[in-house]
Amino acid sequence: MNATNPTLTTHDLTRREFLKAGVSGAVTAALAGSATAASPRGRAEACIFLWLGGGAAQIDTFDPKRRGDGKKRAGCYYDSIPSAIPGVSLCEHLPKLARRLDRCALIRSLNHKIIDEHAAATNLLHTGRPVSGTVTYPSIGSIVAHERKAEADGVPAYVVIGYPNVTRGPGFLGSKYGYIYLIGTEAGPTGLTPPSDVSADRRERREGLLEALRSDFQASHADDPAIADYVAASREAARLSGPAFARVFQLKDESPAVRAAYGGEFGQRCLVARRLVESGVRFVEVAHNLNFLNGTGWDTHNQGQLHQHELIAELDSALSGLIDDLERVGRLDRTLVVVATEFGRPAEFDAGGGRGHQSTAFSALLAGGGLRTGQVIGVTDDLAKTIVERPVSVPDFHATIHCALGIDPAKELDAAGRPVPITDHGKAIASLFA
Repeated sequence: MNATNPTLTTHDLTRREFLKAGVSGAVTAALAGSATAASPRGRAEACIFLWLGGGAAQIDTFDPKRRGDGKKRAGCYYDSIPSAIPGVSLCEHLPKLARRLDRCALIRSLNHKIIDEHAAATNLLHTGRPVSGTVTYPSIGSIVAHERKAEADGVPAYVVIGYPNVTRGPGFLGSKYGYIYLIGTEAGPTGLTPPSDVSADRRERREGLLEALRSDFQASHADDPAIADYVAASREAARLSGPAFARVFQLKDESPAVRAAYGGEFGQRCLVARRLVESGVRFVEVAHNLNFLNGTGWDTHNQGQLHQHELIAELDSALSGLIDDLERVGRLDRTLVVVATEFGRPAEFDAGGGRGHQSTAFSALLAGGGLRTGQVIGVTDDLAKTIVERPVSVPDFHATIHCALGIDPAKELDAAGRPVPITDHGKAIASLFA
């Protein structure tokens, strides 16, 4: 019986009325859902993303368990030590970080389903999505560049310290939101340093002539997005070739004590990253897989395990130096430091004494950024293989980073007319936000 008209049964409802009622209910439900699922909003202004390429072993770093023997008995390769978070231990080769872990949030339950493909897993951790045959998704650095832009004039929004790679790229956002990269710490990005024998006046005249040619060429190819991207990139390069951005890379301006606290080459890259975010760069990725101190980097199959402690110790100095230095200059609460890798390692040892790949459970770390630090997210079993509490997906991990930077992870971007949410249904870790 119909409440408005007692003589009208449900069978007498018209198709239009039925659809109207259904749409109205769906809209109401959607609005209610969005109201209850609002994303938290952090106060970080920049992000330094430390990349442990190759697959860092969680059981030998951030999630130690029982001691193994390097052969038949599965377990840690090293002893563990207590940290500044009561009841939480780290690898013995992370003593400096252990003393500073209260400034960090440790995620022990990151997971995905890619096992043996480094490139695919690296792409997933950078874009938050699997490789697609139809869409090239932007990296997290490019999304931050798109949403937050550079904090100051004369600097890029996004810098990669390490070799360029498509997984770090802007995807469908276009080259305007790509990265500037540098390989070493002795000079700025390749191609942005003007020749020393060309005066400033001469460079200005050259740029004026080039700009006229660029503008004419773009006007005659107004419908070609590739030309527009190229012109935008060349203008950006010209803007960044001045002395202001070049000063960021003059590490000799830092005191010997500060430089020494960071340690070796990876640490000096982290120091450059601190100077970059101070200058107004929003997102800096620093790679820690280039020196291969142990012969394999973090991909510790076979003999790479024997000297893995050298990598761990270098990470300890660099990360601790970065945390201390950001505190010293008053930027830790405004700078989110992320430590990530493409997957972890199993507790068992392979025939060569190393470890294989594991994506069912691995670790990441967040520091500073105004988050509620001093806590551990997720619990794994006695061999750090299976998650037993609070799994964190890669989209959740990305959503947490975006929310810390004041970016809505559900916001839709435009991929040639197709709406694509910033994350693939990712939900930020609520306990990290006050």
